Amino acid sequence: MSALTTELNGTNGSNGSAAVATMPEERKGLTKKEVAADHPTWCPGCGDFSVLALYFKLIEKRKMWHEKITTVAGIGCSSRFPYFVQAHGAHYIHGRALPFASGISLSRPDLHVFVFGGDGDAFSIGGNHFNHTARKNIKMTYVVMDNWVYGLTKKQTSPTSPLGFKSKTDQWGAIDYPINPMKQAIAAGATFVARTTHTNPNHVLQMMEAAMDHDGFSFIECLSECVEFYEGAFDASNPRKGGKFPEVPKDHDVTNEAAAYQLAGVDFPGHFGIFYKTTKPTKNAKETEIQRGMMEKLKGLKDWQILQKNFERMK
Repeated sequence: MSALTTELNGTNGSNGSAAVATMPEERKGLTKKEVAADHPTWCPGCGDFSVLALYFKLIEKRKMWHEKITTVAGIGCSSRFPYFVQAHGAHYIHGRALPFASGISLSRPDLHVFVFGGDGDAFSIGGNHFNHTARKNIKMTYVVMDNWVYGLTKKQTSPTSPLGFKSKTDQWGAIDYPINPMKQAIAAGATFVARTTHTNPNHVLQMMEAAMDHDGFSFIECLSECVEFYEGAFDASNPRKGGKFPEVPKDHDVTNEAAAYQLAGVDFPGHFGIFYKTTKPTKNAKETEIQRGMMEKLKGLKDWQILQKNFERMK
């Protein structure tokens, strides 16, 4: 890294030479070209393109550097995100992105971890991890691109598919009641819950920024149309296609959990914006406090003495 040198008044040592201090030069933020990796392999028109572009925009706007960008995903179309971002990240196994991201968040408090997934990865095989990560309030942002269908495996019913949806697994039409991601996130204990759609880029960026600034588990449901296997699913939320984009009412109290839950039950297209936001200690902060207390108790002891204490405690 380049540095600016500033001569200070006075002398340094017996030779009378001027003391020189180095001051780090402010680093420039990354451009999209510097952070983009492989060319995205989604189908033309996929809503995930919009979310990726806005993630790049967020990185540029917040002047995040390569070593501070952490992108984690599971399996699915949307979960290809880490391949397309030139920075640290992991394309993890199906439904297990959140536990992996939790380990990163708890061990590296200097990073803000972004996790990306789809409705199948988040609410089917990964549904249990979603609940527990939310209730523990681990600091990270989870963006779920919900398209109401399993797109990667070519049109099967997903946990959020509406009743009557005809797919390869429900040729007669879906009969299982769909999950409401917003209700689940609020009930599970997420401390930041928001909703947006890929057709409103400015709004997506606003939600991402607000989520990043939140100290806790932040969840964003982003409607992302699968143009191949569920075209037109979200037309009712797109003004350019005759739909509506009703934002969360200005008088809505985002700290009122019951009001947020009620708002989440409004019929589609529902509302867009921040439904719920509260502040409570994160698991990150709690574990740091536990570690600090233990280190104070073991102060001055050698490694073998600490180990011996642990063995004695287990007797």
